Amino acid sequence: MPYASLLAQVRAMPRAARLACAAACVVLLALGAVTFWSTRDARVALFASGLRTDQLAEVESRLAAWRVPYVPSGDNVRVAPAQRADLLLRLALAGVPRPHLAGSAEALAHAGALTPQTVLEAQTRDALAADLALALRGVDGIVDARIVIAPSAGGVYADEPRRDASASVRVTLAAAARLDARTVDGIKAFVAGGVPGLDAERVTVLDDRGVVASDDAAPDANDVQAALQSALDAAFGGGATIVRVHREPLGERRELHDVRRAALDGAVARTTSDERYAAGPKRYSKTSATEDRGSATRDERRVAPPGATARLTVAVFVDAAKGIDVDKVRALAAAASGIRADRGDAVTVEAVAFAGAGTIAEPRRAAAWFAAMLAVVPQALTAFGVVGAVALGARPLASAGIRAIEAASTRRTARDVVAIPPERVRDALRGEPPHVAAAVIASLSAAAAAAVLELYDADERAAIVRRLPRANGALLPSAEEIVGGR
Repeated sequence: MPYASLLAQVRAMPRAARLACAAACVVLLALGAVTFWSTRDARVALFASGLRTDQLAEVESRLAAWRVPYVPSGDNVRVAPAQRADLLLRLALAGVPRPHLAGSAEALAHAGALTPQTVLEAQTRDALAADLALALRGVDGIVDARIVIAPSAGGVYADEPRRDASASVRVTLAAAARLDARTVDGIKAFVAGGVPGLDAERVTVLDDRGVVASDDAAPDANDVQAALQSALDAAFGGGATIVRVHREPLGERRELHDVRRAALDGAVARTTSDERYAAGPKRYSKTSATEDRGSATRDERRVAPPGATARLTVAVFVDAAKGIDVDKVRALAAAASGIRADRGDAVTVEAVAFAGAGTIAEPRRAAAWFAAMLAVVPQALTAFGVVGAVALGARPLASAGIRAIEAASTRRTARDVVAIPPERVRDALRGEPPHVAAAVIASLSAAAAAAVLELYDADERAAIVRRLPRANGALLPSAEEIVGGR
């Protein structure tokens, strides 16, 4: 067998060759393992269940915008295991993926000839609502939309009234987005135009705050307050004014009818009267005439929905210490908040002394100075400490440096004079201080040291001999000498 012959050849090889082959096999196996480990796909599925095509497209576009590496896999995406939890949280906060809505093509794909008419009508209605909701998702500021359509229905009995078709629109808005009157009108017209027999007045739009959006542009009290407060803060500075807005909504639907006539020339009408009495024949006659000269008639009919504004009240508190003109603030507040005198709206602006406006300013200023001083104290103490340490240790450090240089010079001299005659040693040590000469002489042999000492006079020899017992110790001076400056 080939394996047996190969094994025999391997056994016949020298020991070194067999070891080399074994090492090569181990290296190849290691390289194969490393290559497999580095090239294998360690990514995991991002979602526990599969996504629809539109949902998958939303997720992929969002991951591409975030520059997150991913691999598409059918109805899911695969990402790094360490990023899965973070990506799921970020996608949830962004509202991605949005719920899948089955449009007309998908909802009616399985409808057949045997499908009951009621089921077919329900599927058609749901598919139409999904198509309209998908179209509203593209409107600026609208993240998602859901539409419920209630079809028209006639009464079962003869005395039961007929119910017209209606629709409800639930929109999810983007952050800081609001629906204005024009957008609400457009949504109502769009939904009414897509549903046969539906009037735009019977379309209700509800935003994500649970507020029914109305086309009468009725402002929300919080929005008016925030807008007016920001305007006053920008004009007079923060903390100079306080704004509070109260809005009273209508509790019922109201219809207002107003007819007004205006004269074209002078009075609208003139009435004349002629009264006569005759004593002889005993006759009495009275004649009245009315002349209408023409007029311009204005007939106005208005309908106020239940959510419209019945009355708007604005209160502005002005800091008296600022010296702000109250009349100007009142005029600006009335114009910015849309006050209507015919509706009974009111604006009240008063200059009052804000609590703690004058008594807290000085303590706050003192506290700020104290905090600044506390922040500077550690740096100042460190700087003083460094300067003091340098001032106190400059002289001892300089003395220690000089001694270290002298010690290094002594070592070099001692190495050079080991085999030099005593006369040359004495000449080399001429002018050196006693402790340097003692360190050099201590490194010589006893005979050479005695010969060199003999060449010194009595005073210098005595000074050198006093330092000879310390010659074998540290060449640097002691701490007492450094501190003392000796």
